Amino acid sequence: MRTPITVTVTGAAGQIGYALLFRIAAGDMLGGSPVRLRLLEIPQAVAAAEGTAMELADAAFPLLDSVDVFDDADAAFEGANVALLVGARPRTAGMERGDLLAANAGIFGPQGRAIGDHAADDIRVLAVGNPANTNALIAQAHAPDVPAERFTAMTRLDHNRGLAQLAAKLGVGVGRLTRMTVWGNHSSTQVPDPSHLLLDGEPVGFAPEWVADEFVPTVANRGAAIIAARGASSAASAASAAIDHVRDWVLGTREGDWVSVALPSTGLYGVPAGLVSSFPATSAGGEWQVVEGLELSDAVRAGIAASAAELVAERDAVRALGLLP
Repeated sequence: MRTPITVTVTGAAGQIGYALLFRIAAGDMLGGSPVRLRLLEIPQAVAAAEGTAMELADAAFPLLDSVDVFDDADAAFEGANVALLVGARPRTAGMERGDLLAANAGIFGPQGRAIGDHAADDIRVLAVGNPANTNALIAQAHAPDVPAERFTAMTRLDHNRGLAQLAAKLGVGVGRLTRMTVWGNHSSTQVPDPSHLLLDGEPVGFAPEWVADEFVPTVANRGAAIIAARGASSAASAASAAIDHVRDWVLGTREGDWVSVALPSTGLYGVPAGLVSSFPATSAGGEWQVVEGLELSDAVRAGIAASAAELVAERDAVRALGLLP
């Protein structure tokens, strides 16, 4: 039998964690590899996480090697090959953005340190909890011995939302579309970009007015629309996007396609080096590679610059609070 892959999930008792764990245990994320699940929660939520662990056991997943629950990050990340950082402090009424960044630095900084000290040498990290890009940056900064490119943030949900909108516009199945892109921050400044989209391998164009006035706002504000409709934030679709992100990272993207991944910039497309920003990327051999040399419209370039400016402001705010080493 293959050696189990150790997967640590933070915020495991939350809605996204609940939607995520059963799919990991079923093999949706890592194919036929057995998995060890390690669930990290705050002390007040440990009992709920233990209840989820009981359900995972009762489901009798053939690929599930073990489930353990922790309230200590050092123990939870011991030997982890994959870390899904789902738990984060949400923004509440009256909370300033600086307060939100400070609260999350207090979560993701120690978790990054625990990853650096205890995770396996091949650790791959996905920040799901918002503000995801800057949370990934904070975690990465506290794990200086882990290669920076091992820390990513999730814009795959925005990518998938964009694909769904484009498929509906064209009246086709999502599986026939490739090369959708989301640039920048996982926020309202994100830049959903269908300009390189292929339908059955052939280019397809959209009116610039539709892209600017309907497509981009719909994708960027989809989360708020879901909250308004169901009275709760998107959990199942976020979990599905996390599954997609890690599966493609570990097993590789499909030939001829790319996906949207937030990872540390090397300066490509004018994004300052070091910022965790979304780019089109392919994966092979367990490593992301940003797609280079794409021609971009003036509108997309301006959007990337604006989103990068927001990421710079977030980074500088955390740094000013003394929360980046």
